Amino acid sequence: MKIVIAMDSFKGTLRSDEACEIVADAIVECAPGSKVVTKPMADGGEGTARAMMKAANGRWVPRTVIGPLPDMQVEAGFAWFDADSTALVEMASASGLELLAEEQMDPLKTTTYGTGQLVKSSQEYGARKILLAVGGSATVDGGVGAAIALGWVFSDRQGKPVPFGGQALEQIADIVRPNDLRLVPVEVLCDVDNPLCGEHGAARVYGPQKGATPQMVERLEKGLSRLAGLVRKHTQQDICNVPGAGAAGGLAAGAMAFMNATLVSGIETVVARSNLSAELTNADWVITGEGSFDHQSLRGKVVAGVLKLAKQSGTHLAVLAGQVNLPRNEYDELGIAAAFSCRQEDMSLDYALENSRSLLRQAARTFAKDHLT
Repeated sequence: MKIVIAMDSFKGTLRSDEACEIVADAIVECAPGSKVVTKPMADGGEGTARAMMKAANGRWVPRTVIGPLPDMQVEAGFAWFDADSTALVEMASASGLELLAEEQMDPLKTTTYGTGQLVKSSQEYGARKILLAVGGSATVDGGVGAAIALGWVFSDRQGKPVPFGGQALEQIADIVRPNDLRLVPVEVLCDVDNPLCGEHGAARVYGPQKGATPQMVERLEKGLSRLAGLVRKHTQQDICNVPGAGAAGGLAAGAMAFMNATLVSGIETVVARSNLSAELTNADWVITGEGSFDHQSLRGKVVAGVLKLAKQSGTHLAVLAGQVNLPRNEYDELGIAAAFSCRQEDMSLDYALENSRSLLRQAARTFAKDHLT
């Protein structure tokens, strides 16, 4: 029997490669004659670079860049894939919320400049294509910081350069394209469909998660709308209402405007590059999962991507999740054969998080005893 394990990360507790190894060990223990293949998954959020390197034989190229605050330096980098000279820049490594203490969170000041440095550095390294994973950002600057790192000039009404951060958006009066800008194709890996502006936009939906007060949210919303108007004027692009443009505080929109980027599905890109489809053609089971298996899992997330391939190949699919928040009849109708929760009904969330490794191992053993032995 062949089992493919394609787990997402359990946010805050387990990386995707760790989750895969825990499940694999439990399967081998309970069904020792099985062939087990691990393919760590991600959808464009934090951990995408590590998952892609594990699944598609990549390597890490370290770089020191500006962090999410202009006075910070961080050790970041990009994933490199020799087979087709593709670089994957994970913006969270340079401009991510995880790099800040709670008291440092301020989207009026945080910047994507370091992410732009990584894009520039990966092209100088020889990239023929750049994949930009945009989950986990600390920023709401519309990608202006990244554009500045690439040579774009944003000036105020007095002709002076605007400052870093979301505060710059309301001050921009003019945008000047660099004369020598020659970027290779850039694809933004998205796992959300939020537009740049409006009720479901970058400022209103994600600003508070990044430290924005209600007053800041209004300033950021006006700033992003102003940026969209200036982009329309200077480049004839409408970045305001494009699904996914609001990802990473509008970095996705900025990548469209200032890097000529296209927005693509994060999970479909990871799946394609990991060769998961080929592994499923002769597999009996594929096991996937994440921290919470719920309705959001079915909208551009890892579970949805793996489910699509499992249906195409006729492979049985099981979900192992920190919590299962979908009723059985709903996931049955989707073609999911089994779903197991690590957290039991009488278990506190703190206990479940602290014991995530052992609980995932136990869920995997339960699955194996029910379905593989």
